Amino acid sequence: MTLDDLRRYAVARSLFKPTTLKDAIDRMGFVQADPIRAPARAQDLILRHRAKGYHAGDLERLYRKLRIEEDFFIVYGFMTKSLQAMMHPRSEVDVPAEGPGSWSAARKKLANLVLEFVTEHREVHPREVDDHFSHGSVTNYWGGLSNATTHLLGAMHYRGMLRIVRRENGIRIYALHKHGPAPANASERRARIDGLIDAAVNLYAPLPGKCLADLVRRIRFAVPQWRGELKEAFQRAKQRLAHACVDGVDWYWPRREDPVNYAVQHTVRLLTPFDPVVWDRDRFEILWGWQYRFEAYVPAAKRRLGYYALPLLYGDRVIGWGNLRVEDGQLKSQFGYVAHQPRDRVFKHELGAELERIKAFLAIG
Repeated sequence: MTLDDLRRYAVARSLFKPTTLKDAIDRMGFVQADPIRAPARAQDLILRHRAKGYHAGDLERLYRKLRIEEDFFIVYGFMTKSLQAMMHPRSEVDVPAEGPGSWSAARKKLANLVLEFVTEHREVHPREVDDHFSHGSVTNYWGGLSNATTHLLGAMHYRGMLRIVRRENGIRIYALHKHGPAPANASERRARIDGLIDAAVNLYAPLPGKCLADLVRRIRFAVPQWRGELKEAFQRAKQRLAHACVDGVDWYWPRREDPVNYAVQHTVRLLTPFDPVVWDRDRFEILWGWQYRFEAYVPAAKRRLGYYALPLLYGDRVIGWGNLRVEDGQLKSQFGYVAHQPRDRVFKHELGAELERIKAFLAIG
């Protein structure tokens, strides 16, 4: 097995033949969310490659019909109900960005009052809760001020007390959420943790050992109540998963898959920085030999690639990046290349075809 085999495998297994939106989500298990639109949100940019006829905003529009959930996994996103069920009930902790602190007695009391309000109204907009309780503002994780109602509702959602039933113009609408029972014993608890790790590996494989270790550590966001058991779970995962040493690096992937038996088409794709193919930056550097940086939060003067540079995939090689924006209903694009722009006619045709697909996805001319 060679690094070329692993590169083809990483691309082909993730960018499977497009299917229905429901089947694509079921196959992936989890789709990362991000609010930046450049030119669309991350969840939409991820799904457009994997769901037939997908348009920006379809996930939000069809959320109820899809019977999925929003929650934290290794990061925040959309997931199957079966994946979410393995994480709950969670302990009394804040959302991951706030650290592992427990809730104060005052916060518990306020949460119970909000719970009574939601019970009475069935579905609530944060504005309704704020109007009723007048919570004011709090300092958020980034040092700015957040609406205290939004802050508390987010914490209650993370705890599993509430679920998101839909969105209105991107704003979460909440309702009560009752989860199943906690694991009955240590064996059931270990099985849940192993299942969560396997779900993450299924999404991001193949993984170098270092990246697998980081992925397992991130499971603490899904199950803060079991964070102390993740070291042992990592050792079980290394024994359970298929693996091989390639160029001095140990790689891991799901059993019953053979990395050698994968092929990719010579198509061009522009990927969101959060796409599973390019999500892990350490793996990215090993597979493609250059360092990609997400620069949306980097001062403009210090950006090298651009505000929201989309990795540019050609076949099984990430050869550069593109920055897209919509101006006056028209798609504008700028590209950069690690070495140079391919001069073959196939690349020129495929890049043009990808830009046309993006126009259709955005419903612009």
